[in-house]
Amino acid sequence: MRLTVNRFSEPIQEYAVTESELTDLVGRLAAGDEWRGLVHRDPDRRRFEPLSRTDDVDVWVLSWMHEHDTGWHDHDISSGAVAVVVGEIVEERLRIGGSHLRRTYAAGTSFSFDPSHVHRIHNETQALAVSIHAYSPPLAQMGSYTVDDDGALRRFLLSGDEELMPAAVS
Repeated sequence: MRLTVNRFSEPIQEYAVTESELTDLVGRLAAGDEWRGLVHRDPDRRRFEPLSRTDDVDVWVLSWMHEHDTGWHDHDISSGAVAVVVGEIVEERLRIGGSHLRRTYAAGTSFSFDPSHVHRIHNETQALAVSIHAYSPPLAQMGSYTVDDDGALRRFLLSGDEELMPAAVS
């Protein structure tokens, strides 16, 4: 099955990797050992290391310590899947006018999302958490969100390999 993405006036692009296939991929990688050498215990910042990249998919290993947080973001035109391999992470999905949808994922669990998805991920525990993330198409850019003093939601573009940092969004 092919996923077709039409981003405003840009030409339609087709990608061969679906959310389900991304979920299967991170699950297979989580069961292996290739990711273990890419884990870091850095209390100052969340660490992300590339594990694999093809024309259709890129895969990253993320290491999370206490209070590491991506802030609110999207993945532009990329779908994604995440498998937690060590510890636990919290995902919150942005909801305007209501409580954010909040889920905790422990080692052995996974989740996926489509390109329209806006979320943040963070580690609330004192323990190390490690997750494997796959994106298709490979991340070229992402949107990072802030809220102005007047309450306006603002999106800022980041390159696909820039560090996501939390911003004040309630």
